[in-house]
Amino acid sequence: MIEMQATIRNAQGIHCRPSAVIMKETQKYDGEVRVLSDKADCDLRSVMGLLALGLERGEVITIRVDGNGEEEMCKRLVALFETEFDFPPRDG
Repeated sequence: MIEMQATIRNAQGIHCRPSAVIMKETQKYDGEVRVLSDKADCDLRSVMGLLALGLERGEVITIRVDGNGEEEMCKRLVALFETEFDFPPRDG
């Protein structure tokens, strides 16, 4: 098992669209992946759990990964949580 910290950098925090990107990455991994915040923790395969954490810009979280290739996966998740997503505005 490995743990690494990440700081949320996205201006709007981790809302639906960044969560979808993170969930897509975790689906590629067979081991256990969790995120821990001061508020609570959740399995990263649960989009509702991740959204319920209400992660906001500047928050520091811990990512815990357990399984084959855990260090690489943990680094990838840290990078995603620290991404400043720049999604184009939706038409409509």
